[in-house]
Amino acid sequence: MDNTIMLSLIFFLPLSFIRTTTSLGSFTSLALNQSLQDGETLVSSGGTFEVGFFSPGNSTNRYLGIWYNNVSPLTVIWVANREIPLESNSGVLKLNQNGALVILNGTNSTIWSSSNNTPGKSSNPIAQVLDSGNLVLKNTETKERNDFLWQSFDYPGDTFVPGGMKIGWDLVTRKEYFLSSWKSDDDPSEGEYFLRIVTKGYPQFFTFKGSKKIFRGGSWNGVGFSGYPTHQLSQYRQRFLMNDKQVFLECDILDKSIVSIYKLRASGLGQTYAWTNQSNTRNVISTGVQDECERFALCGANSVCILDGNLPTCECLKGYVPKFPEQWNISYWSNGCVARNVKSDCVNGSSSDGFWKYTEMKLPDTSFSWFSEILSLEDCRNKCLENCSCTSYSNLYVLDGGSGCLLWFDNMVDMRRFTQGGQDLYIRVPASELDNGRRKKMMLIIGITVGGIIFGLTCACALILRKRGVARLIYRKHYESILKKEEIYLPTFDFSVIVKATQNFSSCNKLGEGGFGPVYKGTLTNGQELAVKRLSKNSGQGLEEFKNEVVLIAKLQHRNLVKLLGCCIEEEDIMLIYEYMPNKSLDNFIFDETRRHLLEWPKRFNIICGIARGLLYLHQDSRLRIIHRDLKTSNILLDANLDPKISDFGLARTLLGDQIEANTTKVAGTYGYMPPEYAVRGHFSTKSDVFSYGVIVLEIVSGKKIREFSDPEQCHNLLGYAWRLWSEGRQLELLDEALGERFTPSEATKCIQVGLLCVQQRPEDRPNMSSVVLKLNGEKLLPNPKVPAFYIERDTIPESDALLENCMSRNEVSITVLEAR
Repeated sequence: MDNTIMLSLIFFLPLSFIRTTTSLGSFTSLALNQSLQDGETLVSSGGTFEVGFFSPGNSTNRYLGIWYNNVSPLTVIWVANREIPLESNSGVLKLNQNGALVILNGTNSTIWSSSNNTPGKSSNPIAQVLDSGNLVLKNTETKERNDFLWQSFDYPGDTFVPGGMKIGWDLVTRKEYFLSSWKSDDDPSEGEYFLRIVTKGYPQFFTFKGSKKIFRGGSWNGVGFSGYPTHQLSQYRQRFLMNDKQVFLECDILDKSIVSIYKLRASGLGQTYAWTNQSNTRNVISTGVQDECERFALCGANSVCILDGNLPTCECLKGYVPKFPEQWNISYWSNGCVARNVKSDCVNGSSSDGFWKYTEMKLPDTSFSWFSEILSLEDCRNKCLENCSCTSYSNLYVLDGGSGCLLWFDNMVDMRRFTQGGQDLYIRVPASELDNGRRKKMMLIIGITVGGIIFGLTCACALILRKRGVARLIYRKHYESILKKEEIYLPTFDFSVIVKATQNFSSCNKLGEGGFGPVYKGTLTNGQELAVKRLSKNSGQGLEEFKNEVVLIAKLQHRNLVKLLGCCIEEEDIMLIYEYMPNKSLDNFIFDETRRHLLEWPKRFNIICGIARGLLYLHQDSRLRIIHRDLKTSNILLDANLDPKISDFGLARTLLGDQIEANTTKVAGTYGYMPPEYAVRGHFSTKSDVFSYGVIVLEIVSGKKIREFSDPEQCHNLLGYAWRLWSEGRQLELLDEALGERFTPSEATKCIQVGLLCVQQRPEDRPNMSSVVLKLNGEKLLPNPKVPAFYIERDTIPESDALLENCMSRNEVSITVLEAR
């Protein structure tokens, strides 16, 4: 096999030239009894590489290494004495009388030698570093170009260098060529991560942590490896050599102006670096594991990992069901799936089984596979049917429409579905399962038709009955259809599991209550903690709010949004299951006399920035444009590290396409956090959330509640008080007394300015969230804020605003029935 592949996308920037090493002297080769002192270098003939002594990172230890000449930062590709460092600058590299390279310390003792690895002696050897980065010992009397007595490429470190280095196995000598990470950036000794080819079954790449597989690059398919569904680049020529003597991957770069290497970092992640000979500052092109679906066997056996946004989910293969459904329901997938209780009729190679086709797949682990390079896909299918233990098949190669055959036996492990570039995989299923699939499609068509009729009749009956209890039952029947209609794959929890987890919804486990209903802490039998939001029978919310929560949170994934784990529907009981936030909500900290002292300034600033990033995702970076409409401190949850997560999307609304604003006849939200244009006219936009965010920022900075604080001098609310202090140049007096003097004045001033910019009267004057994030990061100049909304003296409140204040709720419960004027 000799094919061309590309493993990473490469681009280049015109970066400046920086020299990273200075030699006291340099040589192009070492002859017998010559030595290289610390401070001197051995340079390749073309000047690309240097060999010398260096200290990695912050370490003072000295090592002999090979690095790129004139590349910034220092890029070391190989270390000789990685396990035995020199403790001073007295190291010497020498070619001794036995024709071996040795490293001597200050006492002239050998700490490293190539002698044990040198296959033969020479009467006239020399040591050179080639322009490929290979340090070699060779006989000057031979004319063979690659006839080396010893070479560093035979003993890779953490770096794979194209142009002669290889990864794999010499099957004759049983010598393995693999990458091993450094222990740390300061310590090049062998770390705990390894990149190697495993030859069991059909050969494939793995990354190991010790002896544990953590990532599988997959098997060779003639174009690339099944774990890397990338397109070919003409600059690369990679060869995968496999026969009875060797299994190797080699790589050459055809465009000699490009330099590219791969490093296995101390963290276990792989990184590709690239530059051109016109730009000597390296660029990181790609990083190893990109998402959770790349974790080896995340979903267990007979299951496929599917990435939706940043959230991995697992799906049993056709004909398989979760081995432990109760674990599957809480997104614990590692035990995988087992064959459904439908028996195959396969006996002695005779079977009426069929195959279910999956596309764009990362093929299963090939450790227990059989392969042939000559069978066609049809022959492969027949070969699988002949063996009752065969569970799936695929083409070995993908070129020219596919060729060759791969068969799997028993369980299939470590599969995922790509958006593009994967391979076709055919899963064996009993004939009855295939018939079921056809029947289900027909039943679905019938069900949709009949369901539409029934739903219409049900709605008509609901209009007549109008009794809350009956209406709730009608809604309940419709909840499950929402999930199907919106194409949401949300785990469902058994009611008995939730009852047990919450100790039958004990008041001791109650975390709080909102417009939707009470929220309880739950603990599953495996120790996982949950937050259970239960729809109250007296709640004014229901179908619409449930749909919002499910549709929006299930489809949106961000580190600053609360994670929805699933739901529970049992007759009239409707529950949403979330990740548990041990520190509850933000208002429990900033307004509590004791806990507010735990929120030191760095934590407050982190919370302010985290909420901003979450809102930016909702407004701009997500697939949907989301207006939260009920952003307040009680809807900001804090995890164990006091990092913020936006929650409660029951009142949220989506905007379509380029739409940036909308109107409603039913105002929903909490007074104090609503901007005037929304509270009075029902007009909402992304700037409505910006206003709410500004209020929250000023609350976090001051430790004062928007609904309770009144300026003792002029009867202003918190916004007016902050504006007065800002106008008088006394803005830092707004800060919470609990902070004392422990804050950063520039950050505090910036946060107050951002808060005031966000609560300005006119929506068009308020910044968008992308500007807010840039302002908080110090990357954008801040304009002076204008007078905030509701900045009116108490004795001059117009009648309309007085009416507005009287009609609004004075507590933190979200309003959902206020008709806009």
